[in-house]
Amino acid sequence: MAKLEVNYAQCAAQTVTALRKPGGLLVSADREGKPNVMAIGWGLLGPGWAKPVFLTLVRPSRYTHGLIEARGEFTVNIMPAGMEDIVAYCGGCSGRDHDKFAEKGLTPVAGRTVAVPTLGEAIIAYECRVVHKCKVIPEALAPEIRTSAYPRGDYHTLYFGEILAALAEPGATAAQAG
Repeated sequence: MAKLEVNYAQCAAQTVTALRKPGGLLVSADREGKPNVMAIGWGLLGPGWAKPVFLTLVRPSRYTHGLIEARGEFTVNIMPAGMEDIVAYCGGCSGRDHDKFAEKGLTPVAGRTVAVPTLGEAIIAYECRVVHKCKVIPEALAPEIRTSAYPRGDYHTLYFGEILAALAEPGATAAQAG
């Protein structure tokens, strides 16, 4: 069934809950349009610069980082309950070495406002265009975060994506999210 365009705020609480467990799936694409998917567990959404914004964090070592840098777009996809194994798989291997779409039977759906697809299986999807990015400054982090989140020093880039479209399955409820 086709997703309906909604106000991003209608799905914000459900999205934040799903990011904690099982996580979301972030989709990016290379210059030729081949999509890649990675699991995310951290993100924020809300107003910024008088725009709806989704903030996601991606480490420079990740394949996705280079794709977002090249394309300047991404989608965030919230999966229904029962797809935890797919989210875990997408977080456990790299798109450099795996076609996770083919391996897990994920369905790319052409974006309405971006050249990056959403996932047909998602109950909520956000189409985003990068409007700002910045690197985590190690010296500005609280020491306990630096120690716990960055033991190898692979500090994230923060991507602020303007939400150009928020899409949801008709009748999507918090009970459907993982």
